[in-house]
Amino acid sequence: MPSLAAVTTPFGALAAICRMIKIEHSIFALPYAFAGAFLAARGLPPWRSLIFLTIAMVAVRSFAMAFNRVADLRYDRLNPRTARRPLVTGEISPAQTWAFCAFMAAVFVAACAGLNTLCLLLSVPALAFAAAYSLLKRFTWLCHFWLGATLGLAPLAGWISVTPSFGLTPVLFFWAVTFWVAAFDIFYSCQDTDFDRRQGLHSVPADFGIPTALVIAAFSHVVTSLFFLLAGWSAGLSVWWYAIWFGISAILLWEHRLLSPEDLSHVNMAFFTLNGVIAVVVFCGVLLGIYC
Repeated sequence: MPSLAAVTTPFGALAAICRMIKIEHSIFALPYAFAGAFLAARGLPPWRSLIFLTIAMVAVRSFAMAFNRVADLRYDRLNPRTARRPLVTGEISPAQTWAFCAFMAAVFVAACAGLNTLCLLLSVPALAFAAAYSLLKRFTWLCHFWLGATLGLAPLAGWISVTPSFGLTPVLFFWAVTFWVAAFDIFYSCQDTDFDRRQGLHSVPADFGIPTALVIAAFSHVVTSLFFLLAGWSAGLSVWWYAIWFGISAILLWEHRLLSPEDLSHVNMAFFTLNGVIAVVVFCGVLLGIYC
């Protein structure tokens, strides 16, 4: 059986594509989409909804990441931290990346059509919203919160994939995820503070300094905790959700104890490991809150 590195596609080697879109980071969005679907169904959603929702989430995230890589290529070539990305090394060409974006956009729209009419109507605006993040760093430090809102659409998407209407619960989860993502994206961007300033790019650390950035991230996580609390109350989840909420809040506090303006060595643990755990724990908390 051929290894992943040996599998080729019209868009480049499969292994290079997975590295380009950071496929492992899907763990950030998928649990929230599933949480929204389970909340809308008050239990197990129809399998058709889960299948098309999963395809849509993977497709839109792949589109957004690929678009971001090709849009930021000139900066990635100059940044030592991003020098090994497939587009920079030439493993994947810009033309292949644009073709991949088009293919993933088509898959996303088709998956939305398989869900319901509302999902289909919102599919193209959702693609535009996801792509816009890649350009915002040129103009405003609010780019972190736009990225947060992009992932915050996951619980809303899960909800409307089952019930084609909006409600208070998915909106509260939207705001929780928005501030959660914004905070850890601020953490991550601390690594590029000097580079962003030299290139005239905007981020909270580049515009306000790392100490202020960590304070804004802490405030965002406090807001995250409050919205998770309100979302559980709105959904009528059991006491198990509140136990999980307390654990999530403790993990968020731990993230801030890992980082300081003088020591950012644990940024990858705060960015990926702990936040990947939080996403899965939130979904488990929703399941416990519904069933127990």
